[in-house]
Amino acid sequence: MFPKFTFIFGGAASGKSAYAEQLVVSSTRNRVYLATSQVFDAEMQAKIDRHILQRGAGWHTVETPLELADTLSELTVDDVCLIDCATMWLSNHLLAESDLALAQDRLLGAIADTAASVVVVSNEVGHGIVPENALARQFREAQGRLNIALAAKADLVISVTVGLPHVLKGQLP
Repeated sequence: MFPKFTFIFGGAASGKSAYAEQLVVSSTRNRVYLATSQVFDAEMQAKIDRHILQRGAGWHTVETPLELADTLSELTVDDVCLIDCATMWLSNHLLAESDLALAQDRLLGAIADTAASVVVVSNEVGHGIVPENALARQFREAQGRLNIALAAKADLVISVTVGLPHVLKGQLP
């Protein structure tokens, strides 16, 4: 049985997105990809293009850099939704000067309320040094709080390191 809510996290370029995609494909349900990235330069466009090729066909993609809750409310029990990624979503809200606590509560509520199964990908950013500037420190703290909240609500929590999944909570389907 596929979990209602799966949380997958790891460092940058750890293989977490590829693992999450494989997990979603294994569900055999309708695949919905909620893309949170925004394209501001050629480097980001190239990264997005690589992710699209990596995913392959069979996905319904919705670009939603801020309002994940609206899309989640429209999904059905026949869907499995991959949100890639919570880190970009949080960055978008931070730069938009959103109320981060309110945005986080809205996201957690939407995940709980949707009929679909949800897989959320996020970055672990707390293993490095303390950032030198206030914005980076604010982001690191907010990302840590978001990851803790997501993991607390998730049925399945997986850490991905060098492409290898480590189950921290729950059981793989």
